[in-house]
Amino acid sequence: MANGVRNELLMSTTLIDELAEVAKDSAFTNGILMRLEISPNSSEEVTYAPITLFPTPVPRALFLQGVAVQTHYNTLVDKISQDPDFLEEALASTITVDDFTARLFEIHRQVLKKGRLQTIVLGLNRSDYMWEMENGHTSLKQIEINTFAAGAGGMASHISDVHRHILRVVGQLEDSQRIIDNNPTLGQAKAVAKAWELYGSKRAVVMFVVEENEKNILDQRFIENELWKGNIATIRKRFEDVSESGLLDGHKRLFVDHQEVAVVYFRNGYMPQHYKSEKAWDARLMMECSLAVKCPDISTHLAGTKKVQQVLSQPGVLERFFPDQPQVVEQVRATFTGLYSLDMGAEGDKAVEMALAAPDRFVLKPQREGGGNNIYGQEICEVLGKVKNSAARMAYILMDKIQPESTPNYLLRMGKPLKISNCVSELGFFGTYVRHGKNMLMNDCVGYLMRTKSSECADSGLLSGTAGLDSVLLF
Repeated sequence: MANGVRNELLMSTTLIDELAEVAKDSAFTNGILMRLEISPNSSEEVTYAPITLFPTPVPRALFLQGVAVQTHYNTLVDKISQDPDFLEEALASTITVDDFTARLFEIHRQVLKKGRLQTIVLGLNRSDYMWEMENGHTSLKQIEINTFAAGAGGMASHISDVHRHILRVVGQLEDSQRIIDNNPTLGQAKAVAKAWELYGSKRAVVMFVVEENEKNILDQRFIENELWKGNIATIRKRFEDVSESGLLDGHKRLFVDHQEVAVVYFRNGYMPQHYKSEKAWDARLMMECSLAVKCPDISTHLAGTKKVQQVLSQPGVLERFFPDQPQVVEQVRATFTGLYSLDMGAEGDKAVEMALAAPDRFVLKPQREGGGNNIYGQEICEVLGKVKNSAARMAYILMDKIQPESTPNYLLRMGKPLKISNCVSELGFFGTYVRHGKNMLMNDCVGYLMRTKSSECADSGLLSGTAGLDSVLLF
């Protein structure tokens, strides 16, 4: 969409009001829905998920770069998960001060001690980026890689249709064709189905491990529905359900409610509060020690920690996983921004002083997933001021704050006023892989997720309502 046309549309108040209603209705007809906060376990009352009114322009070269590097990230995550020495070295300092990561690492140790039973590995991940100007050209910079419960693929598969419709309504037919097809749900379901098939029991089910209160169930249903189309049964269970009715038979096959489980797909378990009792931890250990395929398994979960991300940025580390592949190393490293250790010692001291001197240049990251955990601006000084001289600082890493350019857009959110904002976008690429023994049978980039927020907001959460689903408009 030419800037002149876009700006003209953005400024037409009457047209914007009309288009907003069209967009909301289109979101409903395309199933871009979520449950309400007041009734998170009922689909009697739902609303549209937050969306942008218009798609966001993205340089074609950047988009293709993200697609191309995703299969390398899949390989990297898988190789890290198979390297217990690296995981121990990378997380040695973190597990002394972060109780949650330490509990996960203890499960990892127990699995290694007992021996991994399952040689089928299933990975569903998403690598998230922003883009900024660097030395006169635009570059893609990684925020993080999500190896656990990489969500929103279902809704991402349909937001393109909403934006195509909006552009057609305003007469931008040519631009509507520059929004590319996107169906990560189908790719994710194919990978899960392949793991289920390799497990080898048609009676066995795919078990989604889910939260007590699940606002986002409708997004997850897209994957479930694709699996049912292939006659693959799915069940949804909480940690508490697995604890109460789960057991391992003599062959270490996992049964829950008397149903054999071929694949455990964790959509819950990445935050400390997800483990409400010791029984939840026991259930996680039982699943990890079973013959079921885990997505992710415990070592892949640990591979997605912030500390591992920081260690990978150090000189020579990527070469450990891609020996004699300098081009791959270069492609992956090109997406890194500055990452700094806060371990005790001169290097960590220097990083602390940098952050305290210019907090707006950095993001302070704990070892947590799920949004809303990162620390920005003056709060960095408050947090680091308390821990700068103690080992407690090793629970965090420091990252350069990416400085993306903003684009004007409207965010549509239930109950929020409709107003134009300067927005920044976060572009994630969904990766899937299935390995059986040493053979990588699938390794793909299966689609993307774009989230756009006001440049004034730090968090990019869809469920929190600070960001809206968006589409890529290639130029």
